[in-house]
Amino acid sequence: MSRRFVTLDVFTTRPHAGNPLAVVLDSDGLDTAAMQTIAREFNLSETVFVAPPANPAHRAAIRIFTPGQELPFAGHPTVGTAALLALRDAAEGRAADRLVLEEKVGLVPCVIVLGNARSARATFTLPKLPEQIAQPITEAALAEALGLDVADLGFDAHRPSAFSAGVAYTTVPLASREAVAKARVAGTFAEAVAAAPNGNAFIYCRQTEEAGHHYHARMFWPEAGVTEDPATGSAVAAFAGAIMAFDRPGDGTHRLVIEQGYEMGRPSQIELTLTVAGGALASATIGGAAVVMSEGVLL
Repeated sequence: MSRRFVTLDVFTTRPHAGNPLAVVLDSDGLDTAAMQTIAREFNLSETVFVAPPANPAHRAAIRIFTPGQELPFAGHPTVGTAALLALRDAAEGRAADRLVLEEKVGLVPCVIVLGNARSARATFTLPKLPEQIAQPITEAALAEALGLDVADLGFDAHRPSAFSAGVAYTTVPLASREAVAKARVAGTFAEAVAAAPNGNAFIYCRQTEEAGHHYHARMFWPEAGVTEDPATGSAVAAFAGAIMAFDRPGDGTHRLVIEQGYEMGRPSQIELTLTVAGGALASATIGGAAVVMSEGVLL
């Protein structure tokens, strides 16, 4: 059976930037092992498989795979798939401004603003607010795993921690843009992060490449087959927990732009909006643009 697929660049308004995504539109008859094999063949940070929803009021059910494992939730697959399905709906004369995706983490409502025939912006509400979880790695071991000195870790109130909004991340604040740039997956990385959830590291600093942005970030997750990711929406969803814990934003709405992928030549911009009430995070959204890059058929 031939299966249609589309690739998109996500969290960018221009081609050949952002985070590439493959979306397989016909997943009927594929089991988990087959999906994992196809994701490994695409060898992108994530591949999405679209199926009919359990509830006909929703737009689609999706499953998300890295080259190494399935994820219950991910940001750039959600943004890219929502944008793609909205573009297809609009081309067929159907309403395309809102849709709900069924993911393993739960229902994910999305709002879409169409651009031209091959681009759109999608924003989704986090299905699960971030929660802090145990982070058992010492700062010395974490610094060594990233090829850094302990003095490179932390700024202001920010310290290494771990949060999950559906997918767990070790969040690592670094003191400077230079420290972020020189960070790498060192030889001790796998051993150091083995005790932490998911064996990854989302590193960030306040100094940004572009004016008007708020944080500069990178994300390493070799265990999942993603040595470095150009844009990681699920990590930014978890990072919202670090922002709440360490920056303590006041009540109201806060829009932040996290830039990622610049060291890879894939500049990406992830929009995070926090709604704070009574000193606690009431809701949050992740948004960004997506551009269709190719269409084809798996034989």
